[in-house]
Amino acid sequence: MANIKDVAERAGVSVATVSRVLNGRSPVAETRERVLAAVAELGYRPDVVARALRTARTRTLGLVISDLRNPFFTELADAVEQEARRLGYSLIIGNAGESPEQQDDHIRTLLDRRIDGLLVSSAGTGSAMLGEAVAAGTPLVLLDREVPGVAAPCVRAEGRAALTELAAHLAALGRRRPAVIVAPAGTPVGDERLESFRTALAAHGVPLPAERIGASPDLRPEGGRQVMRRLLDLAEPPDAVLATDNLMALGALDEVRARGLRVPSDVALVAFDDVAWFAHLDPPLTAVAQPTRELGRAAVHTLLARIEGREAPSVLLPAHLVRRRSCGEPPTG
Repeated sequence: MANIKDVAERAGVSVATVSRVLNGRSPVAETRERVLAAVAELGYRPDVVARALRTARTRTLGLVISDLRNPFFTELADAVEQEARRLGYSLIIGNAGESPEQQDDHIRTLLDRRIDGLLVSSAGTGSAMLGEAVAAGTPLVLLDREVPGVAAPCVRAEGRAALTELAAHLAALGRRRPAVIVAPAGTPVGDERLESFRTALAAHGVPLPAERIGASPDLRPEGGRQVMRRLLDLAEPPDAVLATDNLMALGALDEVRARGLRVPSDVALVAFDDVAWFAHLDPPLTAVAQPTRELGRAAVHTLLARIEGREAPSVLLPAHLVRRRSCGEPPTG
C-alpha cells in the first residue's frame, strides 16, 4: 500500500508539500494538481485516524438537518457539502426528521466521531445535546433556526423586508382577508415570520385576526392541508393565504383543489421558501425566496472561523419576494 513518501517521490515534491496539499493549504495550483495526480495513480489513502491523533483535527464537519424531505433543507445541505468539500473538509450529515430525540442521537454520534465542528438546523425548539456540545467546547453554528439558550452564532435569512413587500403586494391586489399557516407554536422562526407579516399588513389597514392564523402540527403537506381546511370553513374564509413553509403550502393547495376551488380566483396562495418547481405549477406560485446556497456557504465559513478561533458573528442574509401569478398578478410577457 502506498504511503505519503511514495506520493512525494512520484510528484517530485517533499513530504511536507504533500501534507499541505492534502490539508487544502497548497498555494500553487500546479503543485496541487501534480500531488493529487500522484495520489490518484498510487491509490493513496491518508490515515485520517492517525492524523487526527497527531493534530487533534479530522478535517470533518458534522451537519444535522431538521428534515431532509423538505426541499429547502435538501438544497441547504447540498450547498454546505459542496463548500466544505471545496475547502478540504469532509461532511457527515444526519437527518433529524423534525425529532429532537433523533437530533440528539445524531449529535452524540457526530461528537463521538471527533468532528472538528458542528452545524445544526435544529428540530423544534432545540434539544439537550446542543447545550452539551457547547459545554464540551465543540465549535457550533446554528443554521436557519436560532435556539433559545444556546450560545452559538446563527446563519439565517431575514424575511422582514420580503414580507413587508408581500403585504403591500396583496393590498394593491385588493386582498383584504389574509390568513397565515404557521409552523408549530413556539418555533422562533415561525413566530418571527408571523409577527413581521402582521405588522406589515397593519400598515395598510389590513387586520389579521386570531381566527385567520393556524398553527400546523408539523412542517409537512398534511399539516398545511389540515389548517387550510379549517380556514376555508370559516364564515368569512380568507381571500389570501401565506404558508410559512413550502411543504405546508403544497398541502394548502391540495385542499383548495379538493374543494373544486381555484388559485387565485377563489383564494390567493403564497409560500415562504421558494423551490424551482413552483414556477411550473398552474398557476406559478408566488413565494418568498431565501438565499439558500449563500446560507450554506456562509454557514461553513462561520464554522471554520470558530474552529480556528477567529471572530464568528451571526449572519443575516435578505430574503426576497418572487412574484408569479398565484395572487392574481397580471400575466407577464
